[in-house]
Amino acid sequence: MQTIKIGIITSSDRASANVYEDISGKEIIRTLGEYLVNEWIPVYRVVPDEQEILEATMIELCDREGCCLVVTTGGTGPALRDVTPEATETVCQKMLPGFGELMRQVSLQYVPTAILSRQTAGIRNQSLIVNLPGKPSAIRQCLDAVFPAIPYCIDLIEGPYLETNPEVIKVFRPKK
Repeated sequence: MQTIKIGIITSSDRASANVYEDISGKEIIRTLGEYLVNEWIPVYRVVPDEQEILEATMIELCDREGCCLVVTTGGTGPALRDVTPEATETVCQKMLPGFGELMRQVSLQYVPTAILSRQTAGIRNQSLIVNLPGKPSAIRQCLDAVFPAIPYCIDLIEGPYLETNPEVIKVFRPKK
């Protein structure tokens, strides 16, 4: 059986320069570890807020590493160096704007600045790329909201079957 690989990309000038520890990327790994029953390995990268580097890293994780899911954190705000959604749109063949819409809706229950967030999601070949915000607490809130649709999305793009712990997260798959 093929090992399931999930890419995690933290987009942060300071974390990539080791100015501070990347807590957000580690929070994604921890959360997915709670959700998933399958054996999986994280393919983890911390990169600066540079669109070309982000694009190259997304392509590497999808095309060469074979990650069925790539989850990014950071670079989704309105600051000049926030370019993660642009990188995602450049490398994807299909965009899934519902992911960002739902994450903003959920985040608005906690902070009014959620309307400034530009996270999105898209499909590159047989990989789903999902942008999350950079704040660790927002990562769990957003993943709890969108993850119920992720395993079925990966089924539809002919990726591996992701099994989850129903006591932690309930996913949706249509009845056969």
